[in-house]
Amino acid sequence: MAKHKKKISKPTPNPEDSKKESIENKPEETPEIESTDSPITPPSEPEKNQAENSEKERKLNKLFWLRVCLAIIAGTAATFIFEDIEGEERRWSSIGFMIIIFAGTIVIAKGMKMQLPSSDRKKIVTQGIGSYIFLYLFTWIVTYTLVHAGSVSSGINL
Repeated sequence: MAKHKKKISKPTPNPEDSKKESIENKPEETPEIESTDSPITPPSEPEKNQAENSEKERKLNKLFWLRVCLAIIAGTAATFIFEDIEGEERRWSSIGFMIIIFAGTIVIAKGMKMQLPSSDRKKIVTQGIGSYIFLYLFTWIVTYTLVHAGSVSSGINL
């Protein structure tokens, strides 16, 4: 943002004097602006913050990919684990299994001892949750479809 200095001028007693003043070509003072070339930062803090941020980001990335891999593995396993259960119970058992595996990743994340500020504590739970849910369900549906594709009388026979 620009900082503007107030222009200080002598008061004019007559209205005609102000017209003369405006006719004269006086160079106007240009307002001072803040330099955007170099941000002001404390000298010792950036190195420490960058190291902490890179460590935090590395652990959050590790948690994300752990959840992605577990979603694929658990989605595939759910097809075979809940083979004997029929109907609506199979669906709810698989969703319960998905929640239990996700809760396990929260325990693993707390074991990683991430140094997160209090405003970022929810990242342990929210990091990769959308990918986890959709990959689990996608993998579960695809593997179930592939395993049971030949046993269905109507539809595409492989």
